[in-house]
Amino acid sequence: MKPFFLIAGPCAIEERDMAFHIAGKVKEICDRLGIKYIFKGSYEKANRSKLDSFTGIDKVEALQILKDVADHYGIDNITDVHESYEPAEVAKYVNHLQIPAFLCRQTKLLLAAAETGCTVNIKKGQFLSPEAMKFAVDKVNSVSENKVMVCERGTTFGYTDLVVDATSIYRMKKLGVPTVMDCTHSVQRPNQTSGVTGGDPELIETIALSAIATGADGFFMEVHPEPHKAKSDPHTMLQLDRLEPILEKAMSIREALNK
Repeated sequence: MKPFFLIAGPCAIEERDMAFHIAGKVKEICDRLGIKYIFKGSYEKANRSKLDSFTGIDKVEALQILKDVADHYGIDNITDVHESYEPAEVAKYVNHLQIPAFLCRQTKLLLAAAETGCTVNIKKGQFLSPEAMKFAVDKVNSVSENKVMVCERGTTFGYTDLVVDATSIYRMKKLGVPTVMDCTHSVQRPNQTSGVTGGDPELIETIALSAIATGADGFFMEVHPEPHKAKSDPHTMLQLDRLEPILEKAMSIREALNK
């Protein structure tokens, strides 16, 4: 059985000390539970609702923080890319690249990410079926085979909510690549009239446990010591001290299912 993995960190890189604090705490938990840890932080938030929303600190500074965290703790790291010119530069700082859900059909972006040699985590579009992710996977594999993951993050329901299909992980695993559950973005309530995405973090544990029971190979979770103070996605990030008990339950379920 391959080791379970966790992609986790703040929504956006806000400053150096916070990034190191989160990574250190999460690594301790993952080491104890036998989970492979991949540190996550967006170096730039390109898909914000409002023009004046926080998009990040200096780009090079944020990328250097991502690299320094990974080097210091001896772990992998990942960040989002949004346009086809970004992957070549960003790949100098990270081991993995992530394709946001809204961009999962962007051929030039997928190919550019694959050409870096980094593993590419493709988030399933809120508008796609699990089976339709085959075509995104095929694009990456046409350049760099066996360096791709797919990630479930909920499906649009009406205008201001998401639903998570309990069969999605099972169905995407048939693509033959590691399948991840984004446990935090799946609780979003997008398109609020305030221009700030809402959400219900109380549902994060339910989604995580359901996903591992249906065969998820890894989790994606945005975590923060004080989510309400975060500059990006404050309504959907998991409070850092709630992470360990969720992972403990998840690993117990996974162990039971694999006996």
